[in-house]
Amino acid sequence: MTTRETIINALKTRGEMKADDLAKPLGLTPMAVRQHLYQLQDEGAVTCISKAEGRGRPAKLWQLTSKSDVYFIDTHRDLTLDLIDSIKETLGQNALDSIVSHRSEKQLQHYKKTIAGADTLAERLALLAAERSKEGYMADAKQNPDGSFMLYENHCPICEAAKACSGLCKKELEVFQDSLGDDVSVARDEHILSGARRCSYIITERS
Repeated sequence: MTTRETIINALKTRGEMKADDLAKPLGLTPMAVRQHLYQLQDEGAVTCISKAEGRGRPAKLWQLTSKSDVYFIDTHRDLTLDLIDSIKETLGQNALDSIVSHRSEKQLQHYKKTIAGADTLAERLALLAAERSKEGYMADAKQNPDGSFMLYENHCPICEAAKACSGLCKKELEVFQDSLGDDVSVARDEHILSGARRCSYIITERS
């Protein structure tokens, strides 16, 4: 992975960051990183914002813009959108809903098989996040101090399709719930389609 790709991936997974913080894991000087950031800024892929951090000058933080999406997986965007429109026009919304449900059922069976050998919720989530990452979602699972868990998805490879077909997101939430089992509760916390940087889900064990 190139320095440029590493910077873009760090901003995607961690959100807004200082050039100094981006530089440390790369073993580069902040100025060297800024040169890459300035180039990405010229392309419109990143932007720099100022944020107050106590006393002193505001910190300069870098974040991705929507134009950075070209650097991430977008699963056959044009073909998918065209197929969605064609199904709606020729077969109607009910047919599209049926297709989405069929897709979701296939996902559910696949995820159940993927996490079948896991004994704990933490293990199940780790396996689910790994599988979602393979599909391009840049997923990660972490445990909160209160014992609940978070599932983060820093990229949506079907984002444009989800905009055109809201049922995809609704069914995805149901698939996570059914995959992880009746002993847990899954709730969406952040949503890319609502303007958030990522999608995230709160997973809690039922008492």
